[in-house]
Amino acid sequence: MFYQMPAEWEPHEATWLAWPHLKSHWPGKFEPIPYVYAEIIRALSGSEMVYLCVNDKKMEAEARAILKEKAVPTDHVKFFYIPTNASWSRDHGPIFVRNEKGKRIISDWDYNAWGGQWEYDLDDVVPQKIGKLLNIPVIQTHRVLEGGSIDVNGKGSLLTTTQCLLNKNRNPDANQQDIENFLKEFLGATNILWLKDGVAGDDTSGHIDDFARFVNETTVVCGLEKGKNDENYQALKNNFEALQTMKDQDGKELTVIAMPMPSPVVYENRRLPASYANFYISTKAVLVPTFRCPEDEKAFETLGPYFPDRKIIGVDCTDLVWGLGTIHCSTQQMPR
Repeated sequence: MFYQMPAEWEPHEATWLAWPHLKSHWPGKFEPIPYVYAEIIRALSGSEMVYLCVNDKKMEAEARAILKEKAVPTDHVKFFYIPTNASWSRDHGPIFVRNEKGKRIISDWDYNAWGGQWEYDLDDVVPQKIGKLLNIPVIQTHRVLEGGSIDVNGKGSLLTTTQCLLNKNRNPDANQQDIENFLKEFLGATNILWLKDGVAGDDTSGHIDDFARFVNETTVVCGLEKGKNDENYQALKNNFEALQTMKDQDGKELTVIAMPMPSPVVYENRRLPASYANFYISTKAVLVPTFRCPEDEKAFETLGPYFPDRKIIGVDCTDLVWGLGTIHCSTQQMPR
């Protein structure tokens, strides 16, 4: 059986989100978080449906109240009673692929909350519940993988990191060849591009979506730090240089574009994994995290030329990143 994961820029039916409720992910700073999600939903308005997981009717009412307070239209929002432990849909949500006939399939990867850092019993079964509700076939891989640990161009090339996928807190019985085999089997990855370490402050062991992303079939944007004394400087420089030596699935050299990194975001003496690479490509817009710093505008200027038919929309994620993730971490695309 052949499966292929579509690129994020291909047309969507909807974007999956899970309404935030786990206050311990934003200790002492949870109050603004639902309002950030409201802005994400606003930014998706006019682009595609939002399929929103809520734990129960009470949570739906709370979400509706905040959306109404912020004048966010809800005609494009559909609520699903699918309980979650947390709201990082990129990692626990379904990864959609297509079979050789073009039919949508949900690939259900085991989810262990980035190596058992949080409770995950509810999150781990989200893809199965979505498959049942929408009558979409589900294939179980019996391997641990999060959506934020990979990025694809829809043609066979897949970006990831050794720091994450070779980490023994995921698939301790698997070596690199084993992992490449299941990426090929379940995602159609014929050309796996291994980078090394991710950004400082990331609790996911180096998710790729915090620093390097495809923006088209042959172009990757990669975060670069300007200051040589910054703790991200060397790792990002190494990854940028490695990408310049890599090729796509057809043997063509990749175009590698430097993406600015925001000024360091620090809260309670902790460096947070703030990054513009955590953007999300919807059908008609690109949602870009912003951090109230001069580099915000430079990030828009970097991405804009690659998405001429999409609106670049900034969403203030200065508070959201205290949970160690932003827009891409919160979303999961469902292709048409």
